[in-house]
Amino acid sequence: MSNNPNANANSADTRPVDISFDCIPLRSMARLDPPLDASPGLIAKYGRIKNAIAEHGTFNSYYLHNATCRFFVTNDPKNGMIAFKFEGVVFTDDSDLRARHTALKVTLDKETCPWLEQHVVKWFEETVSHAVIVEFDRYIGVGDPEQTKKRMQQLERAVVDNGGFVGMHL
Repeated sequence: MSNNPNANANSADTRPVDISFDCIPLRSMARLDPPLDASPGLIAKYGRIKNAIAEHGTFNSYYLHNATCRFFVTNDPKNGMIAFKFEGVVFTDDSDLRARHTALKVTLDKETCPWLEQHVVKWFEETVSHAVIVEFDRYIGVGDPEQTKKRMQQLERAVVDNGGFVGMHL
């Protein structure tokens, strides 16, 4: 007999890390100017995406936004949860099938740990990137890897056909 009351619960409810995000493949950004009637917040987000493209390029890079990462350090989220907001870029390998590294801006959002100390917050901020890499691999895994392989083969053919130049936003 298990002493775990959640032993039969959905595994998503009992995971020690919960990550959610919206994802924009940077190669899909055909326009970098916001709509004329965009809110100041949306204009700022377009600016951050534009800066990410300028800094990192569009090849095998994905912009994560509206993103949160929650760590559960006890079995009671009311007493033992540390939540972060994050935004930034995750980079995949040459085959576009595995996450390699990230460039994220991570900020503490909320916590329910009265014993939490600043050096622990710093450690968890750094841990967000590692957790995002694992979760992004899961995200890729539920997609269509065959479609990704076909897209990469088309890109390679375009590079060869055009003498090494394929233009912007591919």
